Amino acid sequence: MKGQVGQRFLMIYAGVLTAVFAVTVLGGFVAAPKKLALDELQVHRIDVVEPDGTLRMVISDKARFPGAIIKGKEYPHERPTAGMLFYDDEGTETGGLTFAGYKDKDGKVRSAVHLSFDRYMQDQVLALDAADNPDGSSQTGLEMMDRPDYPITDLIDLMARTKGLPRAQQEAAMRAFRVNHPESHRRLVMARQPDGSVMLGLNDEQGRPRIVLKVGSDGTPSIRMLDADGKPVDGAKPQAAR
Repeated sequence: MKGQVGQRFLMIYAGVLTAVFAVTVLGGFVAAPKKLALDELQVHRIDVVEPDGTLRMVISDKARFPGAIIKGKEYPHERPTAGMLFYDDEGTETGGLTFAGYKDKDGKVRSAVHLSFDRYMQDQVLALDAADNPDGSSQTGLEMMDRPDYPITDLIDLMARTKGLPRAQQEAAMRAFRVNHPESHRRLVMARQPDGSVMLGLNDEQGRPRIVLKVGSDGTPSIRMLDADGKPVDGAKPQAAR
């Protein structure tokens, strides 16, 4: 009888200790300060969220970098880089800053920095890039794009449906998709090119080059005005759009 009483006492005692520990831990979380000052913080990833949990920004290393997040749902999208991503009020990616750089096994430099801003539910419409290439060349550039108004999830769903199909079937599916889903077009590019030249290109709504200003690597300047077929036109006589 005494043994049973002793066992019962130990069980009650253990239960009381567990309850006290739980209350202490939970109470510590509730009473945690709303502001925390640190001299240094080392993390792999930080997610900034609204009070309702909506994701607004991610700062991450390469290992934990997220895929494409659209309205809170993450889609596979490999990006071997570290950086910071921005999200709109609906938890959809709306731009970001990424960066990478290293020497490969042959000692050649490969680096890239990218800052971009996206259209609502679409891809980037403004981007700033800088890169070093394995051949020793480098380039920097600013680019503006026209993006269609359909949600990018339409394209993501198409890619998921056709993944694994023969290439010919994938291309046929893409052609059918483009009937009601227009392509994106680059409208402006300002860049230092790998050969050392610099250029400013202005394109029409179909992405066709219409004005190209360039200074070659040897310092030779040029101005070209082109018609819709890419043929040079007289710069003194503006051509009607078509």
